[in-house]
Amino acid sequence: MDNWNLLGHEWAVDMLRRHVARKEPRHAYLICGAPGLGRRTLALRLAQALNCEKLLAPGEPCLNCRSCKQIEAMRHPDLTLVQAAEEGGTLKVDQIREALRALNLKPYQSPYRAALFLRFQEANANAANALLKTLEEAPQHAVLILTADSPEQLLPTIVSRCEVLRLRPLPLEAVVADLIERGADEERARLLAHISGGRPGAARKLFDDESALEKREERLNDLQTILPASRVEKFSYADKISKDKDAMRQTILVWLSYWRDVLLRVAGAETPLTNVDRNMEIEFLAGRLDLSSARKTVVAHESALGQMERNVNPRLLMEVLLLDLPKA
Repeated sequence: MDNWNLLGHEWAVDMLRRHVARKEPRHAYLICGAPGLGRRTLALRLAQALNCEKLLAPGEPCLNCRSCKQIEAMRHPDLTLVQAAEEGGTLKVDQIREALRALNLKPYQSPYRAALFLRFQEANANAANALLKTLEEAPQHAVLILTADSPEQLLPTIVSRCEVLRLRPLPLEAVVADLIERGADEERARLLAHISGGRPGAARKLFDDESALEKREERLNDLQTILPASRVEKFSYADKISKDKDAMRQTILVWLSYWRDVLLRVAGAETPLTNVDRNMEIEFLAGRLDLSSARKTVVAHESALGQMERNVNPRLLMEVLLLDLPKA
């Protein structure tokens, strides 16, 4: 099975394959990177390599045996999945304690018990602390696999007890080729590769879900409308969008990618734009902002996302963000 049937991240697959082949897996791994890079898929492949019933070679799961299929469907008796109820939600201490109880039991049908703690940056302080002791003294039969956007979002004591793998975006051409193989025409594949920022999972999701692309377009159009709007109109928009926290979070994420593009152009960077289909608007704004203003806008959006995770009043948060948008 070439590269564990994953697109990219060959170095990570090679390292994990060696750990499994030598029967020396670490007791805990932390897989970091932006959503859509393949963090969860890599975690599942590791669990399959550890528990495959018909290995093709040492550390090489078949992906077809009963255990591999159960792990792929996340319904294996020795696999525990832990995550917040919704993206941007909170991972709670009770969920951690329940997972740890399962980890302490002997495996039911496989050599290892594996626990996947997805989007661990969403764990509250009590939940993170509850995991610490097990990270220090994990049972011999247990492998803990955490995923997060970046190690900096987690307690240093958590990070120091894990083998850290930092996944990077793939070259755009690799994502383009993958989408064409899935049936996209080249123009659409190139657009989706740019929008996804080299994240294959995000690109595939956009390809499979036409409405996701339409929603992005709508959010960017809203931004264009709101930039020259009056305070009253901005307050009205903040009131409307803050009623759905997830929609608000997704909107800020789309806007953040846009303002990062503006910042790149203001700075004169040669990095490819994410929102390549909005190139003219981005160049227009970049011509009217200085580096300090562009950077401040990017930081404001990043800060807003962080404050949402800390349950700051969403309407107030959105009002402040809109009022601080550059007067372009």
